[in-house]
Amino acid sequence: MTDIRIQNLTKSFGSTIALDNISLYVASGELFFLLGPSGCGKTTLLRSIAGFYTPNKGRISFGGHDVTKLPPHRRKVGMVFQNYALWPHMTVFQNVAFGLENNKIPKAKIKDLVHEILEKVQLAQYASRKPNELSGGQQQRVALARALVVHPKCLLLDEPLSNLDAQLRNDMRCEIRNICKEHQVTTVYVTHDQKEALSIADRIAVFSKGKINQIGTPTQLYKFPSSRFTAEFVGETNVFQGVIVQIGSGEAIIRTKIGNFRGILSTGINNPRPGKKVYISIRPECFRLNDFPNQENSVRGVIGNVTYFGEVAHFKFERDGVILRISELNPSHFTNVQNKSMYVTVSSEDVVILDVD
Repeated sequence: MTDIRIQNLTKSFGSTIALDNISLYVASGELFFLLGPSGCGKTTLLRSIAGFYTPNKGRISFGGHDVTKLPPHRRKVGMVFQNYALWPHMTVFQNVAFGLENNKIPKAKIKDLVHEILEKVQLAQYASRKPNELSGGQQQRVALARALVVHPKCLLLDEPLSNLDAQLRNDMRCEIRNICKEHQVTTVYVTHDQKEALSIADRIAVFSKGKINQIGTPTQLYKFPSSRFTAEFVGETNVFQGVIVQIGSGEAIIRTKIGNFRGILSTGINNPRPGKKVYISIRPECFRLNDFPNQENSVRGVIGNVTYFGEVAHFKFERDGVILRISELNPSHFTNVQNKSMYVTVSSEDVVILDVD
């Protein structure tokens, strides 16, 4: 297994800075995600790791060895592209064997290696088929098998599920994680799909405008975002402004237009003090609808639109012109509540206090 270290990497295209002094570490065997909107720099970083782009400055190391100036074929990386890049005139076996043949592996050894990897990705029975005779998910597994059969130092995945339908994406997420973990291969995975990242990543780097906004586990990014950008990009949230009125140990009380909230201070907040303007972020599922207030973090308002989906209901809740989005699993309040005055309550642990950017 090989770890990956990126140090002070900068890459520009003309006057456009795609990567702005990026540093990060991917541990051996880790499934590490680069997450962000289009144009944020995540694919540029992946292609720099692969060797397709040469950075303007900075260093890329595999297992402590500097590979910054090595061409792609000398880095021993496996890459899976968005469109799979399978040879249409070759069979599944031939596609998977292609890299081994280029490496001058003996034919008998190639046969054993290809059959072994096809068994692991559950495609052994399709070895003689052409790619156009396979489903999207099967083609994706062929691309994974081709990348893994050469025993790469690391595996790079560029939006590998974007061409699949929703149900197949869900199925393939777990398959990709299982395959990567079974092979214990260090994997860097690019996506703009938050659920994809949250569901299978070990850690995630959230990108914005060529910079890393935050790095953490899925739980850390979702429950403890360090900025408004991360809070709003990783999942759905309610963000509104307030002023700190009291500071405690790792927490504060915030006065907002709709009432006072006690919450936890994010790691990204700078110099918290009474009078400082801040944002608070509260996830929709953290609210609880009640007919009566709790002692703190309760707000009275009016229920607006209600959308029922069976296992969950979504509510719009309004107070003094502020609209909150609320979700209720196994909903019990979805009938006869529209235009009703109710209270919403949230635990202080679910109120995250963020800096005003």
